[in-house]
Amino acid sequence: MHPAEAPGPRGPEDQPLLADQRRAQILAHVEEWGGVRVAELVDQLGVSDMTIRRDIAQLAGDGLVARVHGGAVAVSPRRSEEPGFVAKSALMGEDKGAIARAAAALVAPGASIGISAGTTTYELARAIRGIPDLTVVTNSVRVAQLLHEARTPGQSVVLTGGTRTPSDALVGPIANAALRLLHVDRLFLGIHGMHESAGLTSPNLLEAETDRAMIESAGRVCVLADHTKWGVVALGTIAPLSRADELITDGLLPDAARATLRQRVGELVVAGGEDIAGRPAALPGEVRA
Repeated sequence: MHPAEAPGPRGPEDQPLLADQRRAQILAHVEEWGGVRVAELVDQLGVSDMTIRRDIAQLAGDGLVARVHGGAVAVSPRRSEEPGFVAKSALMGEDKGAIARAAAALVAPGASIGISAGTTTYELARAIRGIPDLTVVTNSVRVAQLLHEARTPGQSVVLTGGTRTPSDALVGPIANAALRLLHVDRLFLGIHGMHESAGLTSPNLLEAETDRAMIESAGRVCVLADHTKWGVVALGTIAPLSRADELITDGLLPDAARATLRQRVGELVVAGGEDIAGRPAALPGEVRA
């Protein structure tokens, strides 16, 4: 290399972070936001995907975070603890996108649909924002804003009103009263957890009640839930698994969970993406989307 082309000495801001410094930053991010994705950390910290995964494995081994597919989350959240929208958005992005696209295939121009609050249902709103002549009833501030900004011809958005939660849902008596006067063809319901005996659950009791009101307003109920929701039991039950006419999930859902859901829900739909067993087609009782 020509002397004129040789790089100058690095300043302190250019030095790569030591492993302990990286892990401290990862832990701080998880503690602040509730979770983080590997891809985000690669961009922020300027190291390889494998390095970040090793750091997360070390933090998980020390009991400081919990590993999930694609990132890390805070350890053992309380059943009544409700993560914020940003924290939940950081996780399972690809799986949520695949689930949302499969759900969007159920939406046709001229339909009336309900969309509950949540990050997966927000991705659904993104997927359907160009469909004309829709009537959308929602208790999600973010979903309403996204669809309003799209300004798609003939698309009408009804926002329920109510008290705002950390996940940007509007809940409580005002929301429930509005929903009792409304009727939609299909509700797309986001959940915090799903369990064989506890059913579909939420950490917020008021939100669970409002979700029940949304269910009662709908002709059909379609639950959107990635595989990490299985086995999670939050404080309040929204409805039993059998209340779901369709449940759309991703290919990483374990076989035992699939077997239970095939028995309990009307139709189990497995969205595209990685499948833990490399299955090229739907199993009996499933639909591959």
